[in-house]
Amino acid sequence: MNRLDGRTALVTGGARGIGAGIVRLFADEGASVLVADVLEEQGGELAAKAGPAVAFRRLDVTSESDWADAAADAEERFGPVSLLVNNAGIVTMESMEDTEPETFRRVLDVNLYGPWLGMRTLAPSLRRAGGGVVLNVSSIAGMTGYANIGGYVASKWGLRGLTKTAALELARDGVRVCSIHPGPIRTPMVEGMGDEMVAAQPIPRFGTVEEVARLALFLAADATYCTGAEFVVDGGATAGAMILTDEGE
Repeated sequence: MNRLDGRTALVTGGARGIGAGIVRLFADEGASVLVADVLEEQGGELAAKAGPAVAFRRLDVTSESDWADAAADAEERFGPVSLLVNNAGIVTMESMEDTEPETFRRVLDVNLYGPWLGMRTLAPSLRRAGGGVVLNVSSIAGMTGYANIGGYVASKWGLRGLTKTAALELARDGVRVCSIHPGPIRTPMVEGMGDEMVAAQPIPRFGTVEEVARLALFLAADATYCTGAEFVVDGGATAGAMILTDEGE
């Protein structure tokens, strides 16, 4: 339908999982996309298959110079960036007592400092584009607490708040900023987790990256009165009630 014709997008963590799903859909809808990731082989393969309107660049989201180079590359190839998707993220699974301080800091650096650095770096490009949309991929761990992933939870709550601050600061430039909060999505991050994890949800299955990508497209193309808001895509996991089977009633 070409809902993103003429737009330039930069997607971090775009080489696989949710990021790759967003890259593919945005490109299908007419956007030129810079895939930004540390996974060079996978990112390069994705860009090669997606066609000339998609390119790959290595980006460590915690590096100020990498961000500056990526912004310049996107503009040189495709023009000013009007769509920024901060999707790169990591998680470690340990109790607070078992987590080393440097591990905790690393998770916050990638998941929270990275998006802040990206928005700070790309703000001038978004202005040159005449406005645009920033989508920060948080998590349902940014809506509630979970044991043994303290750094991840802290970073995703922080990203939710940072989204609101950015929405207020960038609104005058015609930039909308929203956060997306996926629940259990079948990606490499949940590899090895069984269906019992989602059996009690209202929609008792893992979500797909395509379902998250379609939400991102809606926010990028159609949700013109939405900013500073969070959008949950989780099969009802955070709805607050368990589904009981006949046997469990």
